[in-house]
Amino acid sequence: MEIAIISGKGGTGKSSVSAAFATLSKGVVLADCDVDAANLYLLFNPENEEEEIYNGGQKASINYDKCTNCGICTSYCRFDAIYFKGDLVTINSINCDGCVLCSRVCPEKAITMIPNDDSRMLTGSFRNGKMVYGRLAPGEENSGKLVNMVRDKAKKLSFENNLDTIILDGPPGTGCPVISTITGADKIIVVTEPTISGFNDMIRVLEVIKKFSTKPYVIINKHDLNRTMSEKIQQWCVENNITVAGYLPFSTEMVNAMVEGKSITEFDPEHIISKKLAVIWQEILDESD
Repeated sequence: MEIAIISGKGGTGKSSVSAAFATLSKGVVLADCDVDAANLYLLFNPENEEEEIYNGGQKASINYDKCTNCGICTSYCRFDAIYFKGDLVTINSINCDGCVLCSRVCPEKAITMIPNDDSRMLTGSFRNGKMVYGRLAPGEENSGKLVNMVRDKAKKLSFENNLDTIILDGPPGTGCPVISTITGADKIIVVTEPTISGFNDMIRVLEVIKKFSTKPYVIINKHDLNRTMSEKIQQWCVENNITVAGYLPFSTEMVNAMVEGKSITEFDPEHIISKKLAVIWQEILDESD
């Protein structure tokens, strides 16, 4: 079973919830699909056993031994990546989209495409099973493709190690990495917070989930910081037939647990948040679609 945990915005506590669920099960595959800012490896410190290069695309590079600075490439580039710096044709690698057009139009064949191979996918063992995560290098794109790579590896680990549960800690927002995370997942959990932005972004991500056949669940984290907004979120969910799986109070123990390198359920199993998360997790596992 693949369970995706996402949020409409950052800072809702999504990864803390994912970490708690990962330590409530006897054995899981934990896949950190937030490849632009993976952080669960900091908490679980997995023993890395395999590292794979991820080629996220390519960038143009000029061979100045061949280049005559004719400027033809600058007129064709639609990304403003190629320009004259003084009398020298220069490529801004950040702006370069890797479309290959410049290398095709160059009469001197002075432009070649260099693979972006600084990103990595890492696989290893952590204290409660197996873990796989992607680390996208700064400035590189195609993060949705890397998420697919992480998920494929997670499924392979699940099969090879007889671990039935795969937890997908997804990125925030509604972009391609989120789509790659939730596509084909058995259950989707949306973690939100009682703020205007949290509420609006939750609605946006639930609109995306509507395009799929997977039933979503909502967890309202830090609900007691703004009970009026929490009630508004709960009412909206009722009106739109969305299951609110639970409410978690604000507590500095969540931070204390992270400082100790543990999930809240490991750090303090008797804490009210730990008990609530255990109930939520079990109910979601037990509920059939």
